Amino acid sequence: MSFQAYLDNIEDKTGLTPREFIALAKERGLDAPSVKAGEIVDWLKQDHGLGRGHAMALVHVIKKGSKIDAKHVGSSGSHRDESDTLWLDGKNNRP
Repeated sequence: MSFQAYLDNIEDKTGLTPREFIALAKERGLDAPSVKAGEIVDWLKQDHGLGRGHAMALVHVIKKGSKIDAKHVGSSGSHRDESDTLWLDGKNNRP
């Protein structure tokens, strides 16, 4: 499953876009550099029912933004994406 597909599945499950999760994390102070991934994963599991894999996809966008490693772009691996930039504003708003 591509990184973008993880984010799209999260939106299907929760009704929230990745950008909305970033805003919620910021409100809770979970976007600070000192915050560990496990703290964010715990919050996403408890408040939104997300499993570890989906939560870790959101950890990435909360801590690092929309860019992903170019090694996944156009590759043949299971986590391949079409672009090195993830769409964070909802799958129905994707250009």
